[in-house]
Amino acid sequence: MYRYTEFDQRFIDERVAQYRQQTRRYLAGELTDEQFQQLRLRNGLYIQRLAPMLRVAAPYGTLSATQLRALADISRRYDKGYGHLTTRQNVQFNWPALEAVPDILADLATVEIHAIQTSGSCIRNITTDQFAGVAADEAVDPRPYCEITRQWSSQHPEFDWLPRKFKIAFNGAAADRAATQVHDIGIRVRRDAAGQDVLDFLVGGGLGRTPAIGGVIREGLAAEHLLTYLEAILRIYNRYGRRDNKYKARIKILARAMTLPGLKERVDAEWGHLQDGPGTLTAAEIERVKAHFAPPAYAQQADATALLAERRLASPAFNAWMRNNVAAHKAPGYAIATLSTKLTGVPPGDVTDVQMDAVADWADAYGHGEVRIGHEQNFILPDVPMGQLPELWERATAQGLAAANLGLLTDMVCCPGGDYCSLANAKSIPLAEAIQRRFDDRDYLHDLGQIDLNISGCMNACGHHHVGHIGILGVDKKGAEFYQVSLGGNAGDDASLGKILGPSFGREEVPDVIEGILDVFVQERREAEPFLHCVRRIGIEPFRQRAYANAG
Repeated sequence: MYRYTEFDQRFIDERVAQYRQQTRRYLAGELTDEQFQQLRLRNGLYIQRLAPMLRVAAPYGTLSATQLRALADISRRYDKGYGHLTTRQNVQFNWPALEAVPDILADLATVEIHAIQTSGSCIRNITTDQFAGVAADEAVDPRPYCEITRQWSSQHPEFDWLPRKFKIAFNGAAADRAATQVHDIGIRVRRDAAGQDVLDFLVGGGLGRTPAIGGVIREGLAAEHLLTYLEAILRIYNRYGRRDNKYKARIKILARAMTLPGLKERVDAEWGHLQDGPGTLTAAEIERVKAHFAPPAYAQQADATALLAERRLASPAFNAWMRNNVAAHKAPGYAIATLSTKLTGVPPGDVTDVQMDAVADWADAYGHGEVRIGHEQNFILPDVPMGQLPELWERATAQGLAAANLGLLTDMVCCPGGDYCSLANAKSIPLAEAIQRRFDDRDYLHDLGQIDLNISGCMNACGHHHVGHIGILGVDKKGAEFYQVSLGGNAGDDASLGKILGPSFGREEVPDVIEGILDVFVQERREAEPFLHCVRRIGIEPFRQRAYANAG
């Protein structure tokens, strides 16, 4: 993983010192709330319903074991002993004291992490596939390009005050695990016929109040032009994006107004001024950054086939975990293990300080000291020797991190909702728990197969409800909490936005509604047909009828 240079460390340390002075001036009454707002936001600090919330950047979802232990320590000393993993591959603390945040940032800086640009109208944390660098289906490791973009975008003087927040995702595998089609810019990294890294750019995706699927505006661009083409897109957005209405300020609105061909024409014209200029990446610079992501020296592993077969036969729970939570690795004898945070009764994405310390220990014991955060709010250990999977599973089970539900109904994506967020219209966590308890049956979940259930507490869509196979949106009706249900969304290769069933439901009705939807699926599915395929084949009407019958 990337390690700071002397310049990187000085940059972060100076930013911490700057924010410490800004906080002192605010607490002394020298800055108004309005003046302090943008300063704190660009350092990841929100003011939530009950307390401040600090969002810490995990660049492209990657943390070292040392960094994760530091986060655990921060949760103990400055918070309530837990953190929250987000769909943007970040970590949030929900209870820090405002006056303690400079100290937290200083502690983070000692282990090469920060909270810069995790909020505000700027380029946010760059994200990618949580299996990047180790996935068996990967063509190109996208992490070096994520890191190059992270360095370029950090406090970029031209793009630090954009019309609205801006999100960029990279993917280098056959399967799109980075949701590139629903980002402001999605970049697919691949190799051309000559074996060179090239980039395909998608623009205009995004969720929120007006969800949209992004479209391709450039294919096969040589990797050396990454930053100049990004700069061209950002310049057009910065110049023409609306600033008079924050609900119409995202680049997806600009793409719709200009049309995708019209946007491409302007971007290409702007790129004509930048192409081959100072922002062009040299081969030496690309190789310098790639060197930070060189594969570790994988030791040859003994064949674990017999051991795993024996353990799977002896333990149905371990067998289920292997089937669902373990993915193929590009190195022989190794596997990728996902540690689910979705244990029934626990808010999705919440992890305790004890769990964080444990995962850090496992990263050292069963890998090369590296941990990932996935878009689905889970931890990933990327380099586990296959013979050590049974031992890891036992230890994860003891810590409540071995739920064998990856990709299943209870592996739900869920924002903090009205329990914390001042923007939320309804609570998400109690609804998630009610659904978990209703469908806490491993055999039933495995029979249903992959179902992405996503919950958002408001139209900001932090829970990505638009792209859930089943999406749930909290809405406010005259001060009462209700929930709108949609079907058919997807964030993967064939991305789609869900279709709303109809009028919203009360919270107590939603588990019955979900049960009705699943009953229709079981009745109508063809042999081994996934839920999403069934919805697309028969349409939402049969589901709608059963949902309202169950709610009534």
